[in-house]
This record gives sequence, structure tokens and C-alpha cells, in this order.
Amino acid sequence: MKEVVVISGKGGTGKTSIVAAFAALAKNAVLADCDVDAADLHLILQPRIKQTTDFVGGKRASIITEKCVGCRKCENYCRFRAISFDGAANDVVGKTCVVDAISCEGCKVCVEICPAEAIKFEDCINGRWFICDTRFGPMVYAKLGIAEENSGKLVTVIRKAARKIAEEQGKDLIIVDGSPGIGCPVIASITAADLVLVVTEPTLSGKHDLQRVAQLTANFKIPTLVCINKSDINPLIAKEIERDADHQGLKVMGNISYDKAFTKAQIISCSVIEYTDSAVANEIKTLWNNVIGALN
Repeated sequence: MKEVVVISGKGGTGKTSIVAAFAALAKNAVLADCDVDAADLHLILQPRIKQTTDFVGGKRASIITEKCVGCRKCENYCRFRAISFDGAANDVVGKTCVVDAISCEGCKVCVEICPAEAIKFEDCINGRWFICDTRFGPMVYAKLGIAEENSGKLVTVIRKAARKIAEEQGKDLIIVDGSPGIGCPVIASITAADLVLVVTEPTLSGKHDLQRVAQLTANFKIPTLVCINKSDINPLIAKEIERDADHQGLKVMGNISYDKAFTKAQIISCSVIEYTDSAVANEIKTLWNNVIGALN
């Protein structure tokens, strides 16, 4: 079983569109959308959800109003300013402390210093993840809750679930839509992958962010390939990216032309491969063949 992870140094390069096209071309793959902060592969693939599971990524404090004595130690020690002396009255004091659930980082300091043991510290649901069927095979994706964290942990859950499905169903390939950037979700997306494809664009920010993400994959010693999407909107910078990639020991496996067919396909929830057989579809097929060739 092999695992290909498609990432980008910045958002908006067309990473998910490329993954959707790969899904249409793959014959025996499991799909995983690990961009849990802004998952959107399901918008194209329109999956049928088979199983929904809550994601518990951490704990959160809350005041037991009946037990609070209003000493305000928790408020004074909370470095995140998540606690305020603005809670309801009880039989002992006219005002109690209260925790702002969004600001609470789950550090547990308040629990440890409360003299009245008036603070609960319980699991919190940070999001949900889904096992689905699509027209191209099984898929796993997730949605992180608003203002929630631990996205790296959720990415790991998604990848493990995708690998389990691949083993159970005899699939020989996992295609992962990773996160943009170089942060924790990206690291969780690429760790122990067989191959990484970085999708970039011919802009100054695209060029710069490709260099950063290439350094990241090099640190983990993961074979890395490059695709320049919308390469014809700035051929000069596209050439510079090719030279930079060569200096970093990276191979540019494909140049994809700008084509409004990508957007038109997205509007009707299909991949560009399904929408058109134009030149851009052939460019993506060539990229796919190059990636599979490098993987094998």
C-alpha cells in the first residue's frame, strides 16, 4: 500500500482540484481530506456519509457554580484570561467565576489551584470526522469546530482511518488532500508518507512558500515532487520556480495551464477530468502518470 499526499505552501493554488482529478483517474484508491480546518474535497465528490464520529481533541474547564466561593484565584492564575468574575450567585456568594469556553486552552491550572474544587475538567468535542462512499471509492474527511484546535491530532485520526479502510478493502493507494502551509496539520499529513506532491503557482508568494514547504519535506526525508498550476499566467516566475526546484533536488512533474474549466467543474460538483477532455485534462493525466511512475 502506498500513500501520496498533495500539499501546498499556501492556500488557493488548486491543490484540492488536483486531488479531485487524481481521484477520477485512480483505479483502486482510498481518499482522505486532511485539510481539516477548511475541508472542501467533499464539495466536489459529494460523498454518501456512512459513519459519523465525534472528535475529542482535548479538555476544557468549567465552573461548578454551586461550589464556587468567589476567591478569584482561578481568574488571577489564568494566563489566557479565560475566567471572569461574572458568574451567577449561589448560597455562599453574590457572584461567582465563569469560564469563557472559546478562550480556555485546557491547561488545567485553574483546576489545580481552586481551593473549593469547584472546577470541572472534562473532554470537549472539537469536531467530527466521517467515513463515506464516493463515486470514486471510499473517503474519510473531517470538520474541525469553529475556533477549535488540535487539528494535527485530527489529521492523524483521518489518516489512520483511511489506512484501515485500505487494508480491509484491499486498496493499494491512499490519496491525501493535505493542508496548506508548514504548520502542525501539514506535518501530521506528511509524516511517514511515501510521496509528497507540492502544488504551487507562478507568483512570488507561491515561489517563496514552495521553498519553505520543500525544506519541511526534506527535514522528514520524504520524496517530494512539484506541480506548477496555472503555469501560463506568469511564465517567467514559472521558469524561476523550475530552477529553484532543481537546485533543491526536486523534480517538476507537471505544468498545468490556467483554465476556467476548473471553476465550471467545481460549480457542478465534478472534477475537471469528468468535465472536459481538453488540453488541461491531458496535462493532469500526464502529471498523474508521472506521479504514479515516481511512486512505483
